[in-house]
Amino acid sequence: MRLILASTALLALAACGAPDPEASPEASGRKAATASPIFTAEEIDRAMPAAGTQQPAGSSAAAPDLAAGARPDPGLVRLQILLDRSRFSPGVIDGLQGENTRQAVAAFREAGGLEGDAIDDALMQRLVAADSRAAMTTYVITEQDLAGPFSPPPSDDLAAQARQGVRYTGPRERLAERFHITEALLQALNPDVDFRRAGQRLVVPAVGAPELPEVARIVVDKEERALRAFDAADRLVAFYPATIGSASNPAPSGTLRVNGVAPDPDYTFDPDELSYGSGDETIVVPAGPNNPVGSVWIDLSRDGYGIHGSPDPAKIAKTASHGCVRLTNWDAEQLAAAVKPGVEVRFV
Repeated sequence: MRLILASTALLALAACGAPDPEASPEASGRKAATASPIFTAEEIDRAMPAAGTQQPAGSSAAAPDLAAGARPDPGLVRLQILLDRSRFSPGVIDGLQGENTRQAVAAFREAGGLEGDAIDDALMQRLVAADSRAAMTTYVITEQDLAGPFSPPPSDDLAAQARQGVRYTGPRERLAERFHITEALLQALNPDVDFRRAGQRLVVPAVGAPELPEVARIVVDKEERALRAFDAADRLVAFYPATIGSASNPAPSGTLRVNGVAPDPDYTFDPDELSYGSGDETIVVPAGPNNPVGSVWIDLSRDGYGIHGSPDPAKIAKTASHGCVRLTNWDAEQLAAAVKPGVEVRFV
């Protein structure tokens, strides 16, 4: 039976949490509504990534967003959805070039016996063969989607987070996370939708990958900023971009083990245990998707270290952490459902 750790057992996550060190400022990714969608579902479903959309290998620059004036590519939207469904995650779906997508392509090609990181016909054919569903689908906003309470956007002030909560900021953020897409692109695909009204019909990515097989070992690559999961036959079954430590708070080295999984964890800032922050009071931030450690915690065999979710999926592998391994909430949840106590986690 999988060990489930109570969230109260995680009140001293000594190496993780907010604020992000060495983080580059990013635009909010919001854009005012326009009269027509940036792309239709049909345009995305038949698109191929445009030439020159690949990020050069080794580049760590964060991809631009809609607010910065970059226009997503419909073929990249489709590619990212297909990768997401294959369990070779590009992180958040934004339709923009970036290192996370390039590395997911390379990992998928490697697992399928293809060389390199090219986005070509052979790659797209393999992805479509793995899941032939259309890339886009429709969704109708429900009363449950609108149901609060909601919280203000999380800030660096942990005491404010503890007081105000770390729930979704509103229905649009909740729906964007459900469909693994940025709020900016979700709005651009649905410019006339009022996300505060039930019954509104959305065009959204058709995400929903099959469950992972039982994971036998995990490799965390600090230089690549990625996590790979392998099954008992040593087959690569999942790839996730990851934020992994920083120069001042590095991730562990060597081999650790999974202790267990805690869904919906609290986060505690304890000044006696942490090497960052200037506060002198212990602060407990309640559970919630915008908690500093996200929606799930995979506890590792070194005190205070784990693999966990994130309140900001767009920053995965583009900033730094306080030593832990940070994934998007949906990637962390997928991995958490496939691990058991004792699974090897090797840091390289």
